[in-house]
Amino acid sequence: MKQNPQRPSAADILRNAFGYWRRTLRYQVLFSLIYLSVFLTAVFFGIAKTGIGQELLSISKLQPFSEAYTQAVQALSRTPGFQRLSWLLMLTSVFLYPLNLGLMKIFRKMDLNEKVSAADILAGYQGANFFIFTGFYLFWSVVYSLLFSTVFLAYFWVIATVFCAPLMFFMNKKIFESISLSWRALRIFPAEIILCTAAAAIIKYAGIFSVAGAIFTLPFWNAVIYAMYKVMFSEIYRRE
Repeated sequence: MKQNPQRPSAADILRNAFGYWRRTLRYQVLFSLIYLSVFLTAVFFGIAKTGIGQELLSISKLQPFSEAYTQAVQALSRTPGFQRLSWLLMLTSVFLYPLNLGLMKIFRKMDLNEKVSAADILAGYQGANFFIFTGFYLFWSVVYSLLFSTVFLAYFWVIATVFCAPLMFFMNKKIFESISLSWRALRIFPAEIILCTAAAAIIKYAGIFSVAGAIFTLPFWNAVIYAMYKVMFSEIYRRE
């Protein structure tokens, strides 16, 4: 536990996150290749099975964000095929969620000067971890989907639960206990958490929208979460 009484800064946290990301770049790429190959397979399989490929093709020919485009998207979203595809992709995301814990284990092993291997990326799938974290993410996703129409509440849910995964993984906290502790951190470090999560989201999605950069930036969010968790919870427990 650190004894530095100085409040952590967003700049220092992001600097540390970039350090974790840079030093584990090959594992970041491995994460992205596994994640994207499984997720995109689910996308193409779902489109083929639900038969909405023609509708998606028609929408792609419309001017984005035009009235016709918006109406077509809204009409498609109400179809049973699209709803089945949405459920399939959500369940695929739930299945893939434990990959995030593998990266956090790698970061922790680096801090402890332990040997890191590619097998560590699957740490979230070992034993009970798979059921614990897929169960957590299913619960998290259902709540998020209910709040999605209200952008502010959805974002608040993200930042209020940002530390749940490392708290459950490293400290064996239960779901609601981890939410309580994560909320406590948000009350103590609101500016730092908001700035760091915003920066992480910008970097992550900038890479995704550039397509080729996705394999490098997709998992960057995990490095930021771990860097925040490491310094903020050291500070919280130091105060107690």
